[in-house]
Amino acid sequence: MADFEIRDLEVSVEGKKILKGIDLAVNKGEIHAIMGPNGSGKSTLSYAIAGHPSYTIDKGQILFEGKDVLSMSVDERAKAGIFLAMQYPVVVPGVTMRNFLRTALNSIRGYDGKDTSKAISPKEFQALLKDKLAMLKMDESFLSRYVNDGFSGGEKKRAEILQMAVLQPKLAILDETDSGLDIDALRIVAEGVNKLFSPNVGIIIITHYQRILNYIKPHYVHVLVDGKIVKSGNYRLAEELEAQGYSWLEEGEVQEV
Repeated sequence: MADFEIRDLEVSVEGKKILKGIDLAVNKGEIHAIMGPNGSGKSTLSYAIAGHPSYTIDKGQILFEGKDVLSMSVDERAKAGIFLAMQYPVVVPGVTMRNFLRTALNSIRGYDGKDTSKAISPKEFQALLKDKLAMLKMDESFLSRYVNDGFSGGEKKRAEILQMAVLQPKLAILDETDSGLDIDALRIVAEGVNKLFSPNVGIIIITHYQRILNYIKPHYVHVLVDGKIVKSGNYRLAEELEAQGYSWLEEGEVQEV
């Protein structure tokens, strides 16, 4: 059994079937890229894994470290080590990045407001943030701003990777983290992801374009078309898609490259 497994997953949104039988296995120490045209179901897959309430699981299983993910609440999935960097990060007015990150980290550590031994100390937290901010080339003043409020596209995406750096998940799903980024911001975000990658984390990169994969090299590439994975292979498959587009793929075909 892989560390993370999706078995015959079918998902609907408002009665419309989007995912039509997804199988995927990801181990820690692996980077998987999921590519596909717009409307193929890529973001639906990420939301289904994270537990978005608008997405109905019609069939299948999602397992992480042998546990049934679908039986977990959203916060339980996060505490288990599953992290989602969203394509469209939510604005949270009135909550500073510093407070948001510290509260999230304390929750992951099991702090319930009573047992202070599980809470990160202010000094330890400040040291942690300083290191992660430097990695992402972010100024400390960023921490006093409200979550995603007035952020540029690049700042929102770097804020997502900052969360990943602080929370240190076991499985990170990056949903079109490259969208809206100029080349410099893309490079910074990709460098951050590469520094966070280790044998202790599996990464799923969901993207429409190949360009982020120039900086983050996946071990495996899967192509999602019309709710199904129609082709799987190595990095050369991403290069092939960049050169030829998606139209040459035949639905239902699964082939190792």
